[in-house]
Amino acid sequence: MKKLGKAQTLGMMTLAGYLAMAGNTMAQEVRLASSDGTVDMVGDFVAFEDNAYILATALGQLRVSASRVSCSGEACPDLTQAEVDIAISGSDEIGTGLMPLLFEGYAGSRNAAAAISNTAQEGQLIAELTSDEGFGDQLTTIQVTGSSATLGLGDLLKEETDIAMASRRIVPEEAQALRNAGAGDMIDPAQEHIIAIDSLIVITNPANPVTTMDVRQLFGIYSGAITNWAQVGGPDLPVEVVIRNVGDNRRDVFESSFFGSADVSMTKDAEIVPNSNAVAQFVNTNPGAIGVVGYAFQRGASTINIINQCGITMVPDAFSAKTEEYALQRRLFLYTREDTIKPDVEDFVAYATSAEADNVIRKAGFIGFSVDRREQSIDDVRATALQNANADAYEQGFMRQMLEKMVDYDRLSTTFRFRTGSAELNERGLVDKDRLIKYLETQPAGSDVLFVGFTDSVGQFDTNLSLAERRSAEVAAQVQSFAGDRLSGLNLSSIGYGEIAPSGCNASDSGRRINRRVEVWIKSPE
Repeated sequence: MKKLGKAQTLGMMTLAGYLAMAGNTMAQEVRLASSDGTVDMVGDFVAFEDNAYILATALGQLRVSASRVSCSGEACPDLTQAEVDIAISGSDEIGTGLMPLLFEGYAGSRNAAAAISNTAQEGQLIAELTSDEGFGDQLTTIQVTGSSATLGLGDLLKEETDIAMASRRIVPEEAQALRNAGAGDMIDPAQEHIIAIDSLIVITNPANPVTTMDVRQLFGIYSGAITNWAQVGGPDLPVEVVIRNVGDNRRDVFESSFFGSADVSMTKDAEIVPNSNAVAQFVNTNPGAIGVVGYAFQRGASTINIINQCGITMVPDAFSAKTEEYALQRRLFLYTREDTIKPDVEDFVAYATSAEADNVIRKAGFIGFSVDRREQSIDDVRATALQNANADAYEQGFMRQMLEKMVDYDRLSTTFRFRTGSAELNERGLVDKDRLIKYLETQPAGSDVLFVGFTDSVGQFDTNLSLAERRSAEVAAQVQSFAGDRLSGLNLSSIGYGEIAPSGCNASDSGRRINRRVEVWIKSPE
């Protein structure tokens, strides 16, 4: 175990401290508040029992779980320093929004129970894992300090934390500083662990017939230039924009996506609410409302398909988020050092990135990386775009071939991507290989698995077609080699379609990266 400084230690109320405090503080006022704003109460401190605060309020005595709130006030339980096995710091959104459920799931995977409580430090919590479903020995003590990705990575650099949480990818300067300090290659899959996707969806009232808008229309609505739904093909109804508080992480992601560096700000007439639940409630009760929420907070509202700058329709579902073909999203990361990582840390990270963790990730409102399967029909968004594409007769021939092939196959969410001009997988692809193989092992013998290659539009069409074929053949060979005889009952093959069927805008670096891909299609035996 490591001994941490005061700002990083877990809070534990000792029996002696409580008894010494009880006589002096029973009638003193304290405040209990949760980080998401759903709990904020003031009352007289009565006791701390079974990991819960008991307060005397105007409504009588109330019991509030310490796992939900932080306590402020002189009467709050005295805290002493203790040792922890795993220290985690960084992104507050991961720390408060995802970690508590991950700890519960991790404990369950070890036939243990997790007791989770807040400390006196804002944004900090502690999880104690006890074996035999809580009746055995203490296994692991984990402390999480929520702050920011920058601070978490700084703690990792100073060796003051074992795991850094980040709701953005590490930047080159941070990675270089850690490398120079002996921490290793921070973008290696062994140290950069993608645990979830935070996907944002635009929602409207269920009675609103508008289901698709392009980015210019959304820009107009959120900037205040469009004030009536009739301006975007809807009913004659005033637009009511509802947004979250300034500084909210999800609001920041949305604003940067739509406004960027443009000299335009959010409409001043927007209704401001504290969280995604409140956004969904406002939208569902106001016919003209529009809002942005996390993927799990739709709450019966209608979702909006978004047409990007290149005319490609992005569908706001989990499948599109997993394939990176939906723009309003960010990935959530855990970073570890190569030189100081401990077995307890490796074990927890292995769980957090496993398919077993997907259920708790989904419960927390995020999207995991389990393999999903989706039917491809002649009427879906991509097939429709291929049929309506403005291309010459030569390219249209390949589009027809793809349409004829794709309707016989379902698509899996696993999608491999490449660097410019390369047939080598990126770092994420190396991790996705293992997850795909585990999924394919569950499929019936005789299933056909087709690896389908695509490129961006840079270069000549035939050159890109050849590159796409090489990429898909290379991925098929790597998967087959990595799996050995585990997939012996399946039929693996490959094909390439070059630059047709783009998923992103070829006008941008990020769009071209999305288009350099190999998809996985599957067909069950007749």
